[in-house]
Formats: sequence, C-alpha cells, structure tokens
Amino acid sequence: MEKPYKLVRQYFEHGTFGQLFSPCDTKLTVSIERPWLNNQASISCIPEGTYKIIRLNSPKFGDCLGLSAPTLGVSHDHSGILRTHILIHPANLVSQLEGCIALGERFGVLNGQWAALNSKHACALFSAYIDQQQPWLEISR
Repeated sequence: MEKPYKLVRQYFEHGTFGQLFSPCDTKLTVSIERPWLNNQASISCIPEGTYKIIRLNSPKFGDCLGLSAPTLGVSHDHSGILRTHILIHPANLVSQLEGCIALGERFGVLNGQWAALNSKHACALFSAYIDQQQPWLEISR
C-alpha cells in the first residue's frame, strides 16, 4: 500500500471537522462530516481507519470519489455491509451530508453554521491531485 492521504478530525456535537493532508504532509483541504453517532447509517461520520479511495459515477453527484474498507463496514456493494456509498463530494454544510465527507478550501460560516467554503473547487482539485493513483485515506484524530 502506498503512503496514505491523512484526514485528521476534530469532533463536535454539531459536526466533525478536519484537515486533509497529502502523503508528504502538505495540507490540501478542510473537511466537514456528520457528528460521530456510533456509525449509524446516513446520520454519522464513518469510523476512523484506513480506506481505499475509488472513483465513482454517482447518480446524484456525477463523477466523484468513494471510500471502501469492508473490514470497517464500509463498501459500495450491498453484501450485508453496514455502510454503503460513502462518498467524497461537494457540500457546504453538515446538514447537506448523509454520512459522506465534503471538502472545502477553508472553514467559514454560512446561514449561521460552520461550513466548508468553495467545496466544488476543493473536490475538483483533490480529484485531479490523485489522478492516476490508487490512493488510500487514513482517518484519525
């Protein structure tokens, strides 16, 4: 396995906020997710651990990235896995997510809520950055 990208999180009751780093520890983006709610589908962020990043074509988001780690209960098939279709896609607010990860250029405030700003641009840049790689993502505190 290649050296993974790293997502370092901080947990709050209103959401999970992090920073995404390249394998050589360069900060690339910020991230937002749902709060940790015991890995409940659609309402919790996913568990800490190492995930394979895969390219997908989502009916809702088009070309995007997904995460897979069957040993952590996350996959893109429906073979009894607890969490399916965990994506990295554009979103500005935690309330716009259903267990996925959104990237942004920086944190800010929208509609009185913590937000990831310029999310579409950050997701496109990250997707281009990992082009032609078979990357992994390590999620931790």
